Amino acid sequence: MDRKPLTTALADNNKGETLVNIDVLQLSYALDTFYFLMCTALVMFMACGFAMLESGLVRSKNTVEILTKNALLYGIACLVFLVVGYNVMYPGDNAISSVIPGLSFMLGADNTLSDISAGEGAAYYSSMADFIFQAVFAAATMSIVSGAVAERMRLWPFLIFAVVMVAVIYPVEGYWKWGGGFLDAMGYQDFAGSVVVHMAGAAAALAAVLLVGPRKGRYGADGKVRAIPGANLPIAMLGMFILWMGWFGFNGGSMLKIASLDDANSVARIFVNTNAAASAGMVAAALLSRAMFGKTDMTMVMNGALAGLVSITAEPLLPSAGLAVLVGAVGGIIVVLSVVGLDRLKIDDPVGAISVHGSAGLWGIMAVLFSNPDAAFGTQILGTLIIFAWMFGASFVALLVIKKVCGGLRVSEEEELEGMDMHECGMGAYPEFVNMSSPSQGEGNVSGHAGKASTAASAAVLKGATR
Repeated sequence: MDRKPLTTALADNNKGETLVNIDVLQLSYALDTFYFLMCTALVMFMACGFAMLESGLVRSKNTVEILTKNALLYGIACLVFLVVGYNVMYPGDNAISSVIPGLSFMLGADNTLSDISAGEGAAYYSSMADFIFQAVFAAATMSIVSGAVAERMRLWPFLIFAVVMVAVIYPVEGYWKWGGGFLDAMGYQDFAGSVVVHMAGAAAALAAVLLVGPRKGRYGADGKVRAIPGANLPIAMLGMFILWMGWFGFNGGSMLKIASLDDANSVARIFVNTNAAASAGMVAAALLSRAMFGKTDMTMVMNGALAGLVSITAEPLLPSAGLAVLVGAVGGIIVVLSVVGLDRLKIDDPVGAISVHGSAGLWGIMAVLFSNPDAAFGTQILGTLIIFAWMFGASFVALLVIKKVCGGLRVSEEEELEGMDMHECGMGAYPEFVNMSSPSQGEGNVSGHAGKASTAASAAVLKGATR
């Protein structure tokens, strides 16, 4: 058998190693991209969770409108983020400064083989996958506002606000942290968005709620809180579990990769911590509601789970499972106290969105200090205040302009009384049952046995997210 010269053999061997390395690189790129896309699908399904949760916690006469609002806001958010929002949040070389992002439109070309084999700092997943993942985050942020203004904000002024929110307001603060802006440079730590997504959405929701005011009949002349029960608690519970499932993609996808031993182990740890925090938040909220109201309020149970999820989102990777339980449990306690506190201030939030995403988000960003050595107390506080001020202030101004242009943000008193479904959408969700009556909550159950709880106790039980 003839042998090739040594130099030729070495060249062939090096070429073979290069080809093997390129194949491994492409396989790793494909695996990370596929994982990213599957996480995107989970987060996208959270749109269904928001829709189910909100439609279950509003009255039947407003069900079609809230479902239509959630569907349209998702579509609008994706389109607006495609056209301009993504490039504002991730301007790259087009950034004007670390505070002001650049402005460009539509998406560029995806990565090539030379892009992913450029060495340290090279892309390791598709830029298109990154866009769609960030787009569903933007839609989730806007969904937080939807529930808070349910049953009284007009549909189209809300959708106009969604355009402004996803085109400018949210992407700007997202750039400050995730796009390489000044918050990232100062060391602000928020892994998957306890503040950048959740508290940001809650700040915008608070601005909207203050402008549209509470629902008619929610608060008495003496300041007493009047319960407004939701129409379909089973659907609301389904929505909560869909959001819980989607959160695995929300937090797990924020790892951005999975194609190595360490990365795969990190993703698994994120899933464990996410689930532990949600479970602890749910149980803690149930115990506290029982202690405060004498009943186990199901709406507080649901919001406790969601508050636990929001709380762990700022740092789901570094805590131990035990610390994740603690973070989630404190979040569950905070959300119960926050719901009650906001009602005392006559801030009407039918689904508890401001408490779940805002109050728990604030706790979550500070809980980062327990596990992330790179986090500093002053930086976490300052960064959070900056994001809140921007989101609340910019949203308040935008909504004032929309109110002026559209002739108001709120439906008329007659439309609110009759329900937004017929006035905004021309149809009802439960037309066959619209004239049927049923025992009020706290007076009876499915077996026909009258409850013995006093009116005051019943009102206290219903003081949670079922408003």
